[in-house]
Amino acid sequence: MFSNLRATATMKKEKNFLRATILGLLSAVALTGCMTTEPRGIDGAEINDPFENYNRKVFSFNKAVDAAFINPVVKTYKTVVPNPAQTGLDNALKNLRSPTTFMNEVLQGDLDGAGNVLKRAVINTLLGFGGIFDLAGHEGIMYEAEDFGQTLASWGVDHGPYLVVPVIGPSSTRDYAGFFVDSIADPLRWYAHNVDKEGIYYGKVALDYLNLRASLIDVLEELEASSIDYYAATRSAYYQRREALVNDQNPDDAAYVDIPDYDDY
Repeated sequence: MFSNLRATATMKKEKNFLRATILGLLSAVALTGCMTTEPRGIDGAEINDPFENYNRKVFSFNKAVDAAFINPVVKTYKTVVPNPAQTGLDNALKNLRSPTTFMNEVLQGDLDGAGNVLKRAVINTLLGFGGIFDLAGHEGIMYEAEDFGQTLASWGVDHGPYLVVPVIGPSSTRDYAGFFVDSIADPLRWYAHNVDKEGIYYGKVALDYLNLRASLIDVLEELEASSIDYYAATRSAYYQRREALVNDQNPDDAAYVDIPDYDDY
């Protein structure tokens, strides 16, 4: 009885926290969207970087952290773990994102996309050993990344200021708000916290980050080597990539530079 009461109270607290967080983040996005700097158009994507001096310092810090710790770990992972296992991990993590992807498809009014998410989740979970094998993709039901940042964009919310966060990396105010909403709404997070096994969720977050960085390390090194201003190149490419995703385009098939898009993961 007491355990049931405790679980009910915990769920109420989670719901109140989620509601307050979403309202707070949306308010922050609305306010920051009103801040103006001199925009620089890049293939139709406007850049709003009022905190550039701060962002460049954090960007330099992140580069140092990458060189000293993250890149060696990622390179070891890519060297030691066979490619099929890396692909399986990527597939499984995408499958775990199905609930939030479905939520965002519905909020964007894309019912066909929501249907595809359900089909992929059922096929890959039941027949693909929990999503390790992307059988739905082999049948032509392709994965499409959708996050709450894209949902906000579909509702007409602007990027807001560009931000670089320590360790995590570059994004915009709108897309970071979307990232946190997706994280809070993740059913795995709710489950793990309600059964006092938060380690399950944080382990998944760590694997998400490792998988992301492993997919980007070669591209980032190439971008840095070919850029006069690595910070500006990354910033420009981020905006272009996000514009492509918001418009349901594949940034890898268009003239977009593949750069760290933390909102896809």
